[in-house]
Amino acid sequence: MAFDRHSPLVQRLAILLVTMLVCAWVSRYDNITLVLLLLGAIVFQAYQLVQLVEKPTRSEPASGPPTTDVQPGFRFDETTFSLVPADRPDSLPTLNQRIQEALQRARNTRIEKDSDFQFFKNIVQHVGIGLIVFKETGQIQIINTAARRLLKIQKADHLDELVPISRELIDTFQKLKTGGRELVRVKLSDEVSQLSVYAIELTVRGEAVKLISMSNIQSELEQKEMEAWQNLVRVLTHEIMNSVTPISSLAGIVEEELRSYLGSAKSLPAEQLGDMHLSVQTISKRSEGLIHFVKEFRSLTQVPKPRLDHVAVRPLLHEITLLHKKECAEADIEVVINVQPEQLALQADKNLVEQVLINLFRNAVQSFEQPTNRKIMLTGFLMEDRPAISVKDTGSGIEPEALEKIFIPFYSTKKTGSGIGLSLSRQIMRQHNGSISVKSAVGAGTEFILRF
Repeated sequence: MAFDRHSPLVQRLAILLVTMLVCAWVSRYDNITLVLLLLGAIVFQAYQLVQLVEKPTRSEPASGPPTTDVQPGFRFDETTFSLVPADRPDSLPTLNQRIQEALQRARNTRIEKDSDFQFFKNIVQHVGIGLIVFKETGQIQIINTAARRLLKIQKADHLDELVPISRELIDTFQKLKTGGRELVRVKLSDEVSQLSVYAIELTVRGEAVKLISMSNIQSELEQKEMEAWQNLVRVLTHEIMNSVTPISSLAGIVEEELRSYLGSAKSLPAEQLGDMHLSVQTISKRSEGLIHFVKEFRSLTQVPKPRLDHVAVRPLLHEITLLHKKECAEADIEVVINVQPEQLALQADKNLVEQVLINLFRNAVQSFEQPTNRKIMLTGFLMEDRPAISVKDTGSGIEPEALEKIFIPFYSTKKTGSGIGLSLSRQIMRQHNGSISVKSAVGAGTEFILRF
């Protein structure tokens, strides 16, 4: 090893030598006290020197082979090993080399992480969906370009700065839990936007934060609204024309018959009078049918707001089964109830949800054409951590063409159906911020899933 005059070993040797010289010089003057003090200092300095020389090997285990190889730990970025070598100081250059390698690896890792961070930061900033991340205190950590564009702002550091834009929107941000979704109507610069807001709760470095994603679906809603109106007008036109056409025709016939007898002394023959009476009866019945149709249509626009309460799923499904027990027994239909977890519950309006389930259950009962293998399965389960209910049957199924239209008002696959039940059920589920979906295959049965 090269000589290093700044080494602690050299310094201690120098101090010891100076102390010995001073002691030799003082001993010439017969000052016993000072000589004893200097001898004590010499002994102490010698002890410290021995301690310094032996220090590199002091961390060796009392038994077993010495720990001399710390290289693998550095090589694999291990941080739990001891850095004290068991060899003599001549091993320090190798140790220094491994430390440099570890430091270089750490630098490379840091560079890679910084590169990844910048990459994902750019993705967040340029993604088309608005993203906002904020703490429980309301402090905003991230607000990307799409979010600023949606809210028409340049920057924001706290949720309070967004209150002038929409108090309802900020309340929605704060109340939504993981998986929660809500539509919020916002008016910005005389432009109305429908924002679809979705929330996820996260923990970052031990601190709770919430990630909000939002997108403007106004154009999609307008397109779907136009399609819905077109379908509705088509169905309404069909139903109304089916009733009005025979009414108009019969009324014209009766008018022609009566016109010939007006202003004359002739009386109506009994047979002709009977035909007119029958025509008037038909007009009356068709008019009543049209009135009933309009009342059914009105029910779609008057769905009450749900009064949310804690509703246990198993008792709810059991009540639905009891309501149809006699009907199922007469039709030889087996009903199976399965709820997992056992204590699954909803936050819902029980009366409205019962109305939906009764409608789906009756549809299932009427779906069977075959005399055997008649089964209805009511299942409660968790879907993406949210409660869901499935109503599944082994009936004849629904044709693919009809499957796309079954939620359109007044569309029905049954001859005696009004086409209101499923439309009303979808309205009720939307009022619960939920959804209803259907899967079906001809000959294999149908399954409706309610997600809350």
